[in-house]
Amino acid sequence: MFNQTSIQEFKSTLRGGLIEPQDQGYDDACKVYNAMISKHPRMIVYCADVADVIQSVNFARENEMLLSIRSGGHNAGGLGICDDGLVIDLSRMKYIQVNPQAKTAVVGAGCTWGDVDHATHAFGLATPSGIISTTGVGGLTLGGGIGHLTRKYGLSIDNLLSVDMVLADGSFITANDNQNQDLYWAVRGGGGNFGVVTAFTFKLHPIDMVYGGPMLYEMSEAEAVMKWYRDLIKYAPDELNGFFAFLTVPPGAPFPEHLHLKKMCGIVWAYTGPLEKAEEIFKPIRAFKTPALDFVGPLPQPALQSMFDAVYPTGLQWYWRADFVNELSDEAIAKHLPFGEGMPTMHSTMHLYPVNGAASRVNKKDTAWSYRDATWAMVIVGVDPDPANKEKITAWTKAYWEALHPYSAGGAYVNFMMDEGEERVKATYGENYKRLVTIKNKYDPDNLFRVNQNIKPTAEKMTV
Repeated sequence: MFNQTSIQEFKSTLRGGLIEPQDQGYDDACKVYNAMISKHPRMIVYCADVADVIQSVNFARENEMLLSIRSGGHNAGGLGICDDGLVIDLSRMKYIQVNPQAKTAVVGAGCTWGDVDHATHAFGLATPSGIISTTGVGGLTLGGGIGHLTRKYGLSIDNLLSVDMVLADGSFITANDNQNQDLYWAVRGGGGNFGVVTAFTFKLHPIDMVYGGPMLYEMSEAEAVMKWYRDLIKYAPDELNGFFAFLTVPPGAPFPEHLHLKKMCGIVWAYTGPLEKAEEIFKPIRAFKTPALDFVGPLPQPALQSMFDAVYPTGLQWYWRADFVNELSDEAIAKHLPFGEGMPTMHSTMHLYPVNGAASRVNKKDTAWSYRDATWAMVIVGVDPDPANKEKITAWTKAYWEALHPYSAGGAYVNFMMDEGEERVKATYGENYKRLVTIKNKYDPDNLFRVNQNIKPTAEKMTV
């Protein structure tokens, strides 16, 4: 095992910083987006470049240390940090190179989606990401990448052209259609199981202004809205994306005062077609029911992408549960309604993200992400700033999920999962799980990269 001398030797090889428990700033360095997670690593390495990542992987492997990888720190289960191990923090590897002619961007693993939107929007370009711009590029992409552009341009992984990676043996490789194709297949949905991705190359699309935002309805109208939305989104043109939500209206601008802290249902729309056609597209939507609030209109794509950042800052308590959903039956809708009405705190919510459209036209065996035939990715989150409400938000989330799980497709989107055990991981990858194990055996047979939704190698050695 390592001692203080070996740590000092390791430290001397790094361009970035290394923080230990006795160092100033350690407590802040341990914090992640989900404040319900409290872990205390033996050391955190702020990698400045690929060389630092290689040194860190080698040190962890040689000293049999638990190893976790942190990009944006947004992971639901706090899997970017670990107790008593080594954290590879990539947040300083923040760079973006946009090629407007080729419509591609090379993105460092420390970037957030807000960084990417800022860099690409200058050229009138974008790539699919999530719905919160403070989310790290690395975690969201490796898990799949669902967001406002999914129905038009697919998942983030469907636009991932190449990755640079450091493997468990410390070697550096590139994986794409021409090199290490098995690894390229696995990282598109297989999470951080196979190495540390240090850079991503994305395909970009001509997106500048979109027509989007939230439409909110009275909770008493939720059943009718869900039935109407269920039928609409199944057959909507790819340019029209909209996720359904139960929510509580925040008590501040730009929301009107009479709606503050009111429980409502709504749809957050994102139309990426020609703006001159937007009003025509939304005529039947607005004709269905007059919403209590209609904030849908033209806005820059980064503005839509960051619309909810202020509502969900870092440091809230989160408890997550999720499922993929094929059908939203009348019976399932009836189960949803009391939980929407019973949201325990202002930040708690349920979302149904559509994954049909372009994402559904990729074969389920073409990437590790296997639920291409699902209609929605459902997520239920109990959220609150006060740790005293931990049990309340957890109980509501668990009960909600247990009531709706029988109506699900089985597995869940890995980025929405807590630490839920091996069977849930297997259910999430379905037919692709065995192939992922084969690739894990090849690139990480000792399961060095196991602080994740873990795909265990078949000959995993005993770990300390």
